Amino acid sequence: MTDVPMAADRGGIQVIARAAAILRALEGVQDGLSLAEIAKDVSLPRSTVYRIVTALAEEGLLMAATPNGKVRLGPAILQLAAAADYDIKRILRPFLVDINRDIEDTVDLAILRGGSAVFIDQVPGKRRLTVVTVIGERFPLHCTANGKALLALMTPEEARRSIERSLREHPDRPLTDEPRLWREIEEARAGGFGFDREENSPGIGAIGFALRDGTGNSFAISVPMPIQRFKRTEKTLVAKVAQHRERIAARIGT
Repeated sequence: MTDVPMAADRGGIQVIARAAAILRALEGVQDGLSLAEIAKDVSLPRSTVYRIVTALAEEGLLMAATPNGKVRLGPAILQLAAAADYDIKRILRPFLVDINRDIEDTVDLAILRGGSAVFIDQVPGKRRLTVVTVIGERFPLHCTANGKALLALMTPEEARRSIERSLREHPDRPLTDEPRLWREIEEARAGGFGFDREENSPGIGAIGFALRDGTGNSFAISVPMPIQRFKRTEKTLVAKVAQHRERIAARIGT
């Protein structure tokens, strides 16, 4: 008799896992996806996707994006995400301030959303940048310091899918050297840091690192600066940022 409830439990867990995969597939996709696109992305039959999407929409977790049947994340999931973002901002704010005081440059905090690193907090530096980021701005994963650091936390297959999404979400940032990107991801995985040497913005270099919090959500912290100063101080910068990374990891990250 115990086999029946155990089978039901396994079935329920499978549905939750599939629903989570569908929600992740829709992260950062402002225009939504069709059922066929979702099915392809999560490797599930379209009929299964339809049933799960219908249930998620009834709970407000998904909503119609276009009249032709595309769906996107709904208000309920966005409210939950906003609450989680606020918590990580509150926890990490003192660390951002410490890095800013130590290095005197702008410090950015970003989280992973689909194929993008979304900036959710910033401590401006004393020295102004020619390119100024704003809270809520989305940046590609494949050509930014924080993006590469986030990719380094993933398995190779997860990173491949995220790179594909990054390219779809940021068509103005083509991938010019894929082998080099994979080398940099491996270096970030081994050394703990991602680098951007004028790939995203001319004249700007950056160092970034990514960690996971206690709930498994990833975040990235980056320090951008003019490329000439970045090149001149890179070794010192890495040493300083490494100390802050260790403190944050000991406190809340892995």
